[in-house]
Amino acid sequence: MEHADVVVVGGGPAGAACAAAVRRAHPDADVLVLDRAGFPRDKVCGDGIAPEALDVLAGLGLDVAALTDGYPSVPRLRLRGPGGTTVERATTRPSVVVPRAVLDGRLLAQVLATGVRFRRHTVRSVTVHPEHVEVDGIVRAGVLVGADGAESVVRRALGVPVNRPDRLAVAIRGYAPVLPGSDGVQVVTTTERRWPAYAWSFPLGDGRANVGYGELVAGGVTRAELVAGLHRLLPGVQPEGLRAHRLPLSTGRPALPGGRVLLAGDAQSLINPLTGEGIFYAVLSGALAGAAAGAGARAGQVHRQLLRRRLGGHLRGSSLASQLSRWPVLMDAAVRAAREDQRVFDDVVALGLADGRLTARTLAATVRRLR
Repeated sequence: MEHADVVVVGGGPAGAACAAAVRRAHPDADVLVLDRAGFPRDKVCGDGIAPEALDVLAGLGLDVAALTDGYPSVPRLRLRGPGGTTVERATTRPSVVVPRAVLDGRLLAQVLATGVRFRRHTVRSVTVHPEHVEVDGIVRAGVLVGADGAESVVRRALGVPVNRPDRLAVAIRGYAPVLPGSDGVQVVTTTERRWPAYAWSFPLGDGRANVGYGELVAGGVTRAELVAGLHRLLPGVQPEGLRAHRLPLSTGRPALPGGRVLLAGDAQSLINPLTGEGIFYAVLSGALAGAAAGAGARAGQVHRQLLRRRLGGHLRGSSLASQLSRWPVLMDAAVRAAREDQRVFDDVVALGLADGRLTARTLAATVRRLR
């Protein structure tokens, strides 16, 4: 049976960040990434990368400029509330929109260049022993990290149930010509119809935009209704390559396992419940899993502690904000507050795209602007 110090299931951003973190902390560690498909490949996503996600990758020693090469920064964000109130401002730092078919391949290639091994393999079973973890009876790992997405096999092997329908979204995504007036602007627009629901348009810098629409699974939405919602919120859009994907929201994240098996990214239900953003959570939770992997039998406990210290306050705030956002009037009041105060706008962006907190300033400004 083959042996590796750390086996990472999934070669996307969470798995790649995890493998890079292990090698950075322990340069001699034998790290094996298993994935059922090769790279580069497409992944249903908004493709927007917040600067905080790039910070995490840079902290792992990765070349961020090479990851984003050819894709210009996007300095502005336009947010439309469910009642029609709209704000557009420059963000504190620009984001970058890179198709996942490009980003994931570039990221994994950099990680493999550090000595990490990669193999195409579909994982079917995980068996945990006191001193190691076995994968399909062919690979033995000191620590196993499940970074295998929303339909995680590792998560199921641990007996962790999937998110409830009210803590699970579904989104459809395609590519289309940039809508007039939105080049250089990330657009997020919402509506009271089928609330909570939202659409987005993120420009790639080449005349195209990543466009999509999502809402909660609990609403019983069909593919036809997803497409209709996209056209309703982004009139005139003509998308190609539409694909749908489930998004396990952080409001339904499970209690993390202890011991030698960890979860990261979508497998851990780390999707922002306000915006559907997941890349920042993916690379951060993956990096923290890699940092914890050196603890061996205590890796799970260490990972829990690191996540709680780094994201605990943010996740509590985003969960509360998600509950409050169920009232469209509060969302519109928050958008009005952001339109009138750059600091509130910055707070809202950080809460939705990175690890910002639900600040007293934003809450007070929202209450003052209730109508």
